[in-house]
Amino acid sequence: MSTATFYMPAVNVIGAGAVEQAVSELSQLGFKHALIVTDKPLVELGYAGDLQQALAKQDIQAHIFSDVQANPTTGNVEAGLALLRQHDCDFVISLGGGSPHDCAKGIALVASNGGDIRDYEGVDRSAKPQLPLVAINTTAGTASEVTRFCIITDEKTHIKMAIVDKNVTPIMSVNDPVLMKNMPKSLTAATGMDALTHAVEAYVSTAANPITDACALKAVTLISQYLTRAVSDGTDMEAREQMAYAQLLAGMAFNNASLGYVHAMAHQLGGFYDLPHGVCNAILLPHVQRFNSSVASARQTDIAAAMGLEVKGLSKEEGAKLCINAIVKLAEQVGIPVGLAGLGVKEADFDTLATNAMKDACGITNPIQPSHSDVVAMFKAAF
Repeated sequence: MSTATFYMPAVNVIGAGAVEQAVSELSQLGFKHALIVTDKPLVELGYAGDLQQALAKQDIQAHIFSDVQANPTTGNVEAGLALLRQHDCDFVISLGGGSPHDCAKGIALVASNGGDIRDYEGVDRSAKPQLPLVAINTTAGTASEVTRFCIITDEKTHIKMAIVDKNVTPIMSVNDPVLMKNMPKSLTAATGMDALTHAVEAYVSTAANPITDACALKAVTLISQYLTRAVSDGTDMEAREQMAYAQLLAGMAFNNASLGYVHAMAHQLGGFYDLPHGVCNAILLPHVQRFNSSVASARQTDIAAAMGLEVKGLSKEEGAKLCINAIVKLAEQVGIPVGLAGLGVKEADFDTLATNAMKDACGITNPIQPSHSDVVAMFKAAF
């Protein structure tokens, strides 16, 4: 038997009013100067300014770095790091979804360890903990606020680097559904399907364990029950709060069981074409799971049951098909595009995309290790 290590932030605040509680707690930790890492839409919505003012009331100064791109880049990390050093910040706050969180992780990691963010691609490459990071979430999907995963696009190679490092885990995660009510329908759908992908890939992962299994299956159930409601009516606060719990549970699952070839392939699409990560995951998910079915059908049947489907009396092969069809149906219900062709992906690039996907750390725990031709075939099936 092997040992299992469970990673997540020491403190996790969730529910309406979570931001206020978190800011109050920060004042007790002795921090004096924050770098808020966010994006321009959240500045325009006033979220960043509101946070800055709330921190000021606790005698914490804050400067805002809002140049984070949808797929954060090495340049974003370098620019944020320069601002952090300019103002001698002693901690970092990420405000947003996966993009600000990942960029903030990159900034905080290099701030403590030196060098370049490219130096840390792979698993546990850093020597010491990053600068303290507090992750305030505004979406229900990426779970980056609770994970040791950091995805940064190398501007030179256009490859998304997967940095999987215990030292990028935030010290506190904050999930306040009030901040999520203004998410557009398309973003709600994409991030929700991202969370489903996390749960499914973690459950069929070769590193799954009873703790990650419990988190993954509960996440699947909540997403199946509440995602369509959250997309249909963004002000449905019950749906928003339950999706916040769902994505956090999915994050707890994949942070410890890791992921699979959906993410390994989606990372390449995001880096190569600058496409939204959640949409790429949603399109690829059924195709990769069909590939996995020869060894993962029993677990896929469990997922179908967690989605509320009747599996009694079905063979594991029938259960797997039921699971995959349900994933396709949910994606259609929330408006996910049906294929990669509509996103501008080119079939001529599949060979290069497959080569890069096979180097991605997320693929290590996929239930089957595909050949290069297998990965190309999955890209074609999703086209």
